[in-house]
Amino acid sequence: MFVTPAFAQAAAGQPPSLISQLPFFIAIFAIFYFLLIRPQQKKAKEHAAMIAAVRRGDQIVTAGGLVGKITKVRDDGEVEVEIANGVNVRVVQQTIQLVRSKTEPAK
Repeated sequence: MFVTPAFAQAAAGQPPSLISQLPFFIAIFAIFYFLLIRPQQKKAKEHAAMIAAVRRGDQIVTAGGLVGKITKVRDDGEVEVEIANGVNVRVVQQTIQLVRSKTEPAK
């Protein structure tokens, strides 16, 4: 009753254009890249280098929580780990979570 037609028409605005929203999307992607994607890729590269450098005698921890000493490194992506005296298990190299102590390279 008290609202004039001209005032009611001015309330509706146009949606923002795609070009004006583009910098916002670029900024969000950059934040995700530097805070999430890049550190995850760096950690994956470090883990792959650690896995490639394991050798006989290293103390390791697997993803399942087994702690043992590597007795043999196989070519098919597996290692043999001694978890107790005389108890050897085969473990996939990718499941190695941590190398606790490295041995000196053989001369």
